[in-house]
Amino acid sequence: MSTAPAIRIDRLSKTYAGGKRALDDVSFEVPQGQIFGLLGPNGAGKSTLINILAGLVTKTSGTAEIWGFDIDADHRSAKRSIGIVPQEILFDPFFTPAEALEIQAGLYGIPKAERRTAELLEAVALTDKADAYARTLSGGMKRRLLVAKAMVHSPPILVLDEPTAGVDIDLRQQLWDYVRELHARGVTVVLTTHYLEEAEELCDRIAIINHGKLVTNEPTRELLARAQEKQVVVTFDRAVAGLPADDRFEKIERIGETEVAISYSKDKVNAGEVLRLLAREGYDIVDVRTREPDLEDVFLSLTRGSAA
Repeated sequence: MSTAPAIRIDRLSKTYAGGKRALDDVSFEVPQGQIFGLLGPNGAGKSTLINILAGLVTKTSGTAEIWGFDIDADHRSAKRSIGIVPQEILFDPFFTPAEALEIQAGLYGIPKAERRTAELLEAVALTDKADAYARTLSGGMKRRLLVAKAMVHSPPILVLDEPTAGVDIDLRQQLWDYVRELHARGVTVVLTTHYLEEAEELCDRIAIINHGKLVTNEPTRELLARAQEKQVVVTFDRAVAGLPADDRFEKIERIGETEVAISYSKDKVNAGEVLRLLAREGYDIVDVRTREPDLEDVFLSLTRGSAA
């Protein structure tokens, strides 16, 4: 494996007819061998970017390379280097899963002797549905079939566009188990999702796009470290007549007769100091719970801050 990026995006822009600017001078790289999160609100430009990589949308300006191949100068090699699982469930309902994979492999020019239909069906837990019409599959099964279709040509890069939308918890876990297995084999994975806890758990690095612009591109650990606001929920030994107050508290709210939630910024005060302040005010504390900031907190602060 070389040190070149799996995907390189350089000053990529897309303006649709009518003047809608979906991507505005976006630049970033996806390192090889990582699970890379591409996040953003609805309409941020994520799907436009993925569709440009897939060859379904023509960029207005800028360049994009997939596995070192320019999508314009060497589009065939670029397409063979990437597998894309679309957000929409699209395939012919009258083909069986086995037939769908065979046809997809044929479209990539893969000789019959080299096709991996049975292996892929087993990997996505669809062996028992190999000969059933695709229209009879559940939503989760259809999504797993799309993953298998994206992998028929063994691409080094897999793009998953909202792959777990509408999928129940068990099937979602099965899908992520397979993605982790592919990643362990060296496949670079690009993931878009609205389930931020998935991105936080899975992704090595996360880029956030908002209003067509790149807001941030950082390792997940560093991105989470940017979150400053924490919350402590304190239970007192009796009903609280009035809410405690201090200039260093960001927000105070009563959540029960004897419980108060206090939000504070880590750069101003810590949990121990919050409790000492309450004790000095004469409050007797019987229980304490804290909540660490998560990716959702960071995501909201960055996308709100970059709103047009």
